[in-house]
Amino acid sequence: MKFDAKMLTLYAVTDRSWLHGRTLAEVVEEVILGGATMVQLREKDKTPDEILASAREIAPVCKKYGVPFIMNDSIELARAAGADGVHLGQSDVPGDNVRELAGDLILGLSANTVESAKRAQALGADYLGVGAVFGTTTKHDARHLSPKALREITSAVDVPVVAIGGISADNILQLTGCGMQGAAVVSALFAQEDPRQAARDLRDKAERMRQEDTDNENN
Repeated sequence: MKFDAKMLTLYAVTDRSWLHGRTLAEVVEEVILGGATMVQLREKDKTPDEILASAREIAPVCKKYGVPFIMNDSIELARAAGADGVHLGQSDVPGDNVRELAGDLILGLSANTVESAKRAQALGADYLGVGAVFGTTTKHDARHLSPKALREITSAVDVPVVAIGGISADNILQLTGCGMQGAAVVSALFAQEDPRQAARDLRDKAERMRQEDTDNENN
């Protein structure tokens, strides 16, 4: 699948903690129907076989709606799952040949400083995931980034940047002016009683955020 920066508008990152009896595939379908533009499978405490089982559960849902399906942490698992792409944290990058290893997969890399963002761009990332922009419960060692730091990062690179970390419908518009292409969201989608409506609200605000940035650049 050819990467387009608009895919980052509302980037849903899975978490099984809040399924409440629903299947992962059911919730993924709901967030896609609400407006999610990309889905990442994030399974931190599972075996490779369990991760592949989850991937095979939700990959057909993403394919049905033409939404890119991204695997977290492993190029090998991404290929085995038939995913459209892979997202790697800084400690998961296998080497300077990561772009070669990823091949035609969409390649996302994490960054939290100007230096790490420049390095990720040099390594051939299609997009950068930058955070944590707000408080987050999914990464206990995440460093909060100020709006100033976010602007410095987005100004330093040419590849699109998606914000991650504690983003919700209540705070997403605080990212306006930071140069973000979109927002990656976990609990604000998967912990909600109505994931479809939550996605609809977040998609609307993410588009408003990006449009205001575009308008300001053109003025």
